[in-house]
Amino acid sequence: MLIQNGTLFCEDGTFRALDLEIQGDKIAAIGPGIKAGGQEVLDATGCYVVPGLVDIHIHGAMGADFSDGEEASIQTIARYLLSQGVTSFLGTSMALPEERLSHIFRTARPLVGRVSPGMAVLRGINMEGPFFNLEKRGAQNPEYIIPPDAEMFRRLNADSGESIRTVAVAPESPGGLEFIEEVSKICSVSLAHSSAGYQIARQAFERGANHVTHLFNGMSPFHHRDPGIVGAAVGTDAYVELICDGVHVHPAAVQAAFRLFGEDRVCLVSDAMRACGMPDGQYDLGGQTVTVSDGRATIASGSLAGSITVLTDCLRRAVTFGIPLEAALKAATINPARSVGLDHVVGSLSTGKQADLLVLQKDLSLKHVILAGRVQ
Repeated sequence: MLIQNGTLFCEDGTFRALDLEIQGDKIAAIGPGIKAGGQEVLDATGCYVVPGLVDIHIHGAMGADFSDGEEASIQTIARYLLSQGVTSFLGTSMALPEERLSHIFRTARPLVGRVSPGMAVLRGINMEGPFFNLEKRGAQNPEYIIPPDAEMFRRLNADSGESIRTVAVAPESPGGLEFIEEVSKICSVSLAHSSAGYQIARQAFERGANHVTHLFNGMSPFHHRDPGIVGAAVGTDAYVELICDGVHVHPAAVQAAFRLFGEDRVCLVSDAMRACGMPDGQYDLGGQTVTVSDGRATIASGSLAGSITVLTDCLRRAVTFGIPLEAALKAATINPARSVGLDHVVGSLSTGKQADLLVLQKDLSLKHVILAGRVQ
């Protein structure tokens, strides 16, 4: 297949008028004036050609949750995501008992990396919990929050087929720093649901943490005398997640995050739960009742319970909040892919990578979704 006449989002973060050739499931060539040579041609005149979006933090959609521990639920999420232009994702768990997590991860194991028509590709697992601080639990179930346990992590990672790409932890918890030092040798470690002050957070990054889960949410606020996790992350190379749904983070704070961390370190995530794509009503998240109304999902305490916004809409909202399209696209594609070690496969348009890409109208609406070289 040859995609011609589009404005291509290149690996260096710029847009250029280039053609793109696909052979099989891979990108074979990028350049000006590539000859069709009898192959199928997709005309992208007046459109952007961009990488498929990568959501590294999503719990569910369309009534299904990754933590249901059912193959059918993962497939439901994957179908919806692909229909919205998200081609790769990490199934994200919650604070749950080890036996539940074991079942969830074993269920996901055979699906990781599998390319199926009509479905986004499950690229691995984001283990969000149970190693948190009760004070900053948000919508995580307090019954299941425990201190960091590296041996438990190793057992669960084995259950998943070594598919855990990132694990979240509150570094101030007993044994938190030791956990980070050990587990960061295996996968990305993210600071989350934590009351850590600046000094502890700095130590966590020095020990190997390289990620921050949903920046500003589930952590002590940035303060000029105690900058906390936010301030500690600024002087590092860590990636930071941002839920850009217009509910979790004010537009001005979205702009501030991009200025603080730069366009190469911010990762847009949905943190979507099972009500994403569904009407208002009551839903479940990690064993707790969630009420969805007027674009917000909350538990009984009033805490936000993830979002109901797909990553594609987070990208669009970032642009409406004043983030340049190029920076927003990086944050929804190559940055998250790099942050969890997937950038050799997906996240940008370059030869040899899987041909997962989108053709977008200039208003950022979807025209075509291509997965592994095939129009969906």
